[in-house]
Amino acid sequence: MTERVCLGAIAGAFGVRGEVRLKSFTAEPEDIAAYGPLSTEDGARGFEVTLTGQTKGALTARLSGVPTREAAEALRGTRLYVPRAVLPDLPEDEFYHADLIGLEVFDTGGAPLGRVRAVHDHGAGDLLEIHAPGLRQTALLPFTRDAVPTVDLAAGRIVADPPPGVFPED
Repeated sequence: MTERVCLGAIAGAFGVRGEVRLKSFTAEPEDIAAYGPLSTEDGARGFEVTLTGQTKGALTARLSGVPTREAAEALRGTRLYVPRAVLPDLPEDEFYHADLIGLEVFDTGGAPLGRVRAVHDHGAGDLLEIHAPGLRQTALLPFTRDAVPTVDLAAGRIVADPPPGVFPED
């Protein structure tokens, strides 16, 4: 499991007084401010977050140490992290996306299918983006109990029963 988890990203400046547009990757967008200070990927900078409102596709927020629009704009694209330890434990059948990324994926017969590159949520349910050396493009596997009957974080593996057409037939 990862030691730090990305909870969001700065999408740019909002207004003229140093506020930012903040994309939240938490299940409830406002929860991004509930886990204490957020830090940059390298840990060099930390920010206390005060939510100020919402705008199309993002929250608006004040970050400590960001007093001007120019300072806010300079942070565009910065991903914001928290230590894994501050996140709540999940029920047995739920997973943080960060824990799934990098897991090896095998079919129900034990043959390797690839590795999880990313997890996408487009509103209809999560999709695992699977990369394999033999594939020309990544495969998108529905993250459902039928298509993914087993996730074993301790062993670093997923067992998948992909629907037809997800992976090329050999």
